[in-house]
Amino acid sequence: MTRAGGLPPRGVPAGGGTLAFLAGRWRIDRRLDDRRAAASGRFTGLAGFTAVPGGLRYREDGELRFGGHAGPAWRELRYLAGPDGTADVRFADGRPFYRLDLRAGRWQARHECGQDLYLAGFEVLGDDLVTEHWRVRGPDKDYDSFTELRRLAAGADDLPPVSPPSWPSPPG
Repeated sequence: MTRAGGLPPRGVPAGGGTLAFLAGRWRIDRRLDDRRAAASGRFTGLAGFTAVPGGLRYREDGELRFGGHAGPAWRELRYLAGPDGTADVRFADGRPFYRLDLRAGRWQARHECGQDLYLAGFEVLGDDLVTEHWRVRGPDKDYDSFTELRRLAAGADDLPPVSPPSWPSPPG
């Protein structure tokens, strides 16, 4: 994975917020560098942001190669619509994760989990390209995750079907 030629961050298209920009299907490439385990790895696959009541469901499916492991991996998140074009990102079980606002093309997020601190930076580098960098530090964690999402062309049929949401309906 290479960073997209030093492109400067740019905002999402006018009239759309974070969720409108993200909706659709993407190819994902993530590099993982774990200093504590002295290991690196890569996750590659496909991701989809699918409309559900109150926001989007995010699902990524692919293959993780890390250390001596190689096998299938997946993750789900829920992106709840904010009234101002932002998103409240939650784990699949509804627990809060972070707030996301891509309207200006760049965003930083923070998540605390026990003694672990997750710091993230997001950049919109084009209509079809988003990068994400997580730095994770804690008593038992010390790793970086670098992700590149590239939008799939409309009609691309190489994304597996997305199963129905597995979380409770949003309150209200």
